[in-house]
Amino acid sequence: MTLADQTAMTGQDGRVTSQQPGRPKRRTFTKAYKARILAAFDALPEGSPERGALLRRERLYHSHIEHWRKQAEGGTLAASTGKPARSAESEEMARLRAENKKLKADAAKLEARNERLAGELGKTRTALDIAGKAFALLQDISSSADSDKS
Repeated sequence: MTLADQTAMTGQDGRVTSQQPGRPKRRTFTKAYKARILAAFDALPEGSPERGALLRRERLYHSHIEHWRKQAEGGTLAASTGKPARSAESEEMARLRAENKKLKADAAKLEARNERLAGELGKTRTALDIAGKAFALLQDISSSADSDKS
C-alpha cells in the first residue's frame, strides 16, 4: 500500500477507515485542450526533453498525442471522447447493419426449422408408403384366402 493510499484511508484522528476510495473517474478532454496540447507538443523539437516534460506536466501519455493526431488528420477530433461524432448517415448505416444481422439470424432459424420439417416429412412419407404396402399385402392375403375357401 502506498503512502497516498494510506493517507486517503485515514481519518482526521489518524485511524484507518474501512472505506475504500472510489474508482477514479475517467478524464475527458475538450477539443480545444487537445488542439492546444497537440500544437504545444509539435512546437517543441523532436526528441527534446521538453516534450516529455509537457506530457508529465499534463499527466498524459505519448499514446494520447498519437491518437489525437490521427483524429486531427482524419477530421474526427471529438470533444471529449475518443470516438468521432456520428452523422445521420452513419446512424442509419448502424441501424441497417443491426437489422440485417437480425434478419440473417431469423433466416438461419427458419432454414434450420425447414430442414427439420423436411426430415419429418420424409419419415412420414416412408411410414405411409410402408402402411400402404402392408395394406396391399393384407388385401392380397385376404383375397387369396377367400379364393381358397370357394
